[in-house]
Amino acid sequence: MIRYALRCDRDHDFESWFQSSSAYDSQVKRKLVTCPICGSAKVEKAIMAPRIVGKKGRGRATPPPEAAVAATPEAAPSGPTSLLMAQEKELRSKLKELRDHIVKNADNVGERFANEARAMHYGDKEHRPIYGEASPEEAKSLIDEGIEVSPLPTLPEDRN
Repeated sequence: MIRYALRCDRDHDFESWFQSSSAYDSQVKRKLVTCPICGSAKVEKAIMAPRIVGKKGRGRATPPPEAAVAATPEAAPSGPTSLLMAQEKELRSKLKELRDHIVKNADNVGERFANEARAMHYGDKEHRPIYGEASPEEAKSLIDEGIEVSPLPTLPEDRN
């Protein structure tokens, strides 16, 4: 996962996570990345300062400004590492929540996913929420046909 600082054409700053830099490029090209404040799809990367802490600097690094302003002494994490861990836990929790919602509210069509999605897209079957399995080639083919698909979030603990 990679986090980018982004800015829309109306100078709203926000952050978003992407699976890779190529995933970001693809989503921006398809106008899937929008400003959460105004909804603009004209988004570009903003300048970001890297968070690198050398051996000598450990324990002396200052938390990012937004954490320093928003945190109260009782709730303040013990440095940037703890803040990142808290953000990662929150992200994982949200991804699990999203995945659980999809599994609960959609039909698992398994390996028939590409065929079912096409049938619904072309009006041969009634639209309904589905999920299933598709190879990267099948997913690309669906996207090329204008059929919107997204991968289900997979978390590290799902692979164990």
